[in-house]
Amino acid sequence: MNISIENLAPCKQLIRVDIPEETVKQKMDVITGEFRKQANLPGFRAGKAPKHMVIKSYGDRIEQEVRKDLVNEGYRKAIKDNDLHTVGNPDVEEIQFGQDLPFQFAVTVETAPTFELPDYKGIKIQKEIRSVTDEDIDKAMGVLQDRQAKFENVERSIQENDYAVIDYTGQCDGKPITETAPKAESLAKKDAFWIHVHAGHFIDGFPEQLVGLGVGDKKDIPLKLAEDFVIKELASKDVIFSVEIKEVKTKQSPEIDDAFAKEFGAEDVAGLREGVANDLENELKTNHKRSTRDQLVKHLLTNVHCDLPESIVDQETKNVVYDLVRENQQRGIAKETIDEKKDEIYTAATSSAKERVKVAFIIGKIAAKEGVKVTNEEISQRVVQMAQSYNMPPEQLAKKLKERNGVAEIQEQILTSKVLDLLELQAEVEEVLPKVEEETEHTH
Repeated sequence: MNISIENLAPCKQLIRVDIPEETVKQKMDVITGEFRKQANLPGFRAGKAPKHMVIKSYGDRIEQEVRKDLVNEGYRKAIKDNDLHTVGNPDVEEIQFGQDLPFQFAVTVETAPTFELPDYKGIKIQKEIRSVTDEDIDKAMGVLQDRQAKFENVERSIQENDYAVIDYTGQCDGKPITETAPKAESLAKKDAFWIHVHAGHFIDGFPEQLVGLGVGDKKDIPLKLAEDFVIKELASKDVIFSVEIKEVKTKQSPEIDDAFAKEFGAEDVAGLREGVANDLENELKTNHKRSTRDQLVKHLLTNVHCDLPESIVDQETKNVVYDLVRENQQRGIAKETIDEKKDEIYTAATSSAKERVKVAFIIGKIAAKEGVKVTNEEISQRVVQMAQSYNMPPEQLAKKLKERNGVAEIQEQILTSKVLDLLELQAEVEEVLPKVEEETEHTH
């Protein structure tokens, strides 16, 4: 068997395999013999039919099995002899196969990148000295209070900080907005739209012009859209929204008392504050953990330089795009806005995918060096935890995971977590004071 390897690109090789005629003939005889044992031909007992009749009846299937076996054997030998660490699926191209001929085929494979590990013991990281304060608890209580707020209709004109329910249509240059920006359907027409009458909400300059209007009032609201408006076709355009007020509402927040606390499963306000404090402590620990891991990963990414397998990056990019689109949809971002940003989403996804793939290879190499492994028991425990969060039987979730190769993904997540835990134990930790955060008003 003659094997040659050609480098097509970083992490991509072409393997050529030439199997001599005699080896092909031997394999053909073996496979034909196996078919002969099972052959059920008229006039002959099983296993007793002449070889030439077996070939005549099963020739195509025999050749198919011969090719499959020879490709597998040649491919495995090429990988083993040349110490290739392949990733993804090989692409096999048959060059020559036939009676009394050598068998030639080529396989295009992608391989894991080669790189030297940086010094990963004693990585310097910073940990903020932060604790939960009464102010933090007060803010969290305010969030709970806000969630329980009710909206009540009022019979008066709109005031600052009210909520209005409106119908509107949008025009640009005297025509429906969709003629200028076909994907801007949500700006062209909307019924029963809720808006917080406060500067910075919806479109700059829009809410302020609702002040003073009452139910049934109609008004045309002219606006000049910003140069960096999210929908490019409308950037710097003059538009007019024709608005009708359907309802005027005020937000009524409940008192924080023992009755309020009972709605969250606490006996009284003190008990609720204690529960909130515990939640904030857990959140703080989670944030510390995330910050630590981000610093460790950044160190690894910065100190490893290597090429990456294209197909793995492409697949991971698709996964990241899917996650980003789903996240935006869950946040209520309009479909047309997502479509408008698709190039930016893809660029961000590609960058993120490259980092994810690179980290996975680095983690895998550290795990191999340190003997870190994932057990079947750890995978089973993770599946049970996931099943509980999804409120479904573990067996059902395990079946779904196997169908979409999700078990390998879980294994990689656990391996990454174990390696980063190891690096954290070995890290040099410097405790620092929290950064002073400037108070800013966030508008959407």
